[in-house]
Amino acid sequence: MVIGVTMVNVAPGKEKDVYLAVKGKKGVREVYHVFGEFDFVVIIETSSLSELNKLVDEIRGIEGVTKTQTVIGAEI
Repeated sequence: MVIGVTMVNVAPGKEKDVYLAVKGKKGVREVYHVFGEFDFVVIIETSSLSELNKLVDEIRGIEGVTKTQTVIGAEI
């Protein structure tokens, strides 16, 4: 299992559309609307790193998404 946290910036006025599009994707566990440098924090859970990369690419392709930044979680 691979856990990723993707922070997402969205064009003004596109927040609801992007939220609904991201929330409906397989592998997205949670979506939080946040205030600060980013608009959303997306918690992703996939079975492999390549699946996580594919899902982040899909999120980047959503109309209104202007920037993403992803960190990968690992067990210690």
